[in-house]
Amino acid sequence: MKAAGVVVEYNPLHNGHIHHLKETRRITGADAVIAVMSGNFLQRGEPAFIDKWSRAELALLSGADIVLELPYRFAVAQASEFAEGAISILAAARCSMFCFGSEDGRIEPFRNALALLEAEETGYEAEVRRLVKTGISYPSALSRAYRSIADTAADGSPLADLTKPNNILGFHYMKAARSIDPGMTAFTIGRTGTGYHDLGADPDSGIMSATAVRQAVRTAGITGEVLRAVPVCTARAMDRFREEHGGFGGWDRFWPILRPLIIRDGAMRLRDVAEMTEGLEHRILRAALDAASFTEFMEAVKTKRYTWTRIQRILTHVLCGMDKDEFSRLRHPRYLRLLGMTPTGRTYLNQYKEDFWLPLVSRAASSDDLMLQADIRASDLYAVGTGGRPGKDFRTPPVMTD
Repeated sequence: MKAAGVVVEYNPLHNGHIHHLKETRRITGADAVIAVMSGNFLQRGEPAFIDKWSRAELALLSGADIVLELPYRFAVAQASEFAEGAISILAAARCSMFCFGSEDGRIEPFRNALALLEAEETGYEAEVRRLVKTGISYPSALSRAYRSIADTAADGSPLADLTKPNNILGFHYMKAARSIDPGMTAFTIGRTGTGYHDLGADPDSGIMSATAVRQAVRTAGITGEVLRAVPVCTARAMDRFREEHGGFGGWDRFWPILRPLIIRDGAMRLRDVAEMTEGLEHRILRAALDAASFTEFMEAVKTKRYTWTRIQRILTHVLCGMDKDEFSRLRHPRYLRLLGMTPTGRTYLNQYKEDFWLPLVSRAASSDDLMLQADIRASDLYAVGTGGRPGKDFRTPPVMTD
């Protein structure tokens, strides 16, 4: 059996994601599609809209055959580390291919961009360092340095636009694959409908971004517009989660938990939080003392240098107790955490799991493994923040669909 991998968050799953899953199977010719999915906290430093078990089931109902959890250490990290963790898991699960959605929609511009930056690595990194010193954010420095090098490329080869969010992730997937498993074949499909952050529905396809779906549901509930943009299973999962938890995951619900943690820790302890930059801890503490809401807090903390996303990731680490020492020690995935499978997925696991590079974990158990402990801690805190019951990782078996 041939397996193709996808890296996903499904926050929540919508019709554009179903298109990606269908096209992945079609263009790769895969017998099984393996999804590596973030858990209850996401790459942009946000609590998931609905929990990881619900999202895993949606993935299985929509075209994935196996769902593996991306450990917290990589799920809440900058793009390069997010990609390295995800591709490592796909490689360990013996995926020979992976497919990502992108704004470019063709693989050649990504290959060209990767070759260019490898050839110009020294100059590129020097330019990034120079730009960061001017006070701009690290992602902005990366984009500007890339544009500077791309503008001087003489051969006219098409290059991926690395200012676009999905292109950026796709580039990092390909870069990670080159070092982790050069034999993996990369595919990409063009995103359909609206852009990553657009808040309306595409008038032709009816597709909405996940951001737009979340905002629409929070504002007006599951409206007709939302029902046109998501499959029935997603609508039902959102309705069920709202009924059981009194709402959805989001920072407004976690702010009453986060704020006292910031104040309790103080600047000295905050300094040791993963991804914290020297001096930012004082800004975060001052804002926590004064702000009445999460939005007010974020507006007080963010600057041109410290983006909203980066600050949210740091706050997630504060909430989940991830410090710099633990973050630096957990450099590579240590297991494959199974969240769910279809009959096809079960067949694949039975046939190949003995050849996996990492052990398969189907249910959490008491463990001294720091990476697994971080995953369980994050899930328990998510449960507390959304009015649920901690310990679900110990009680819940993998989701199985017919």
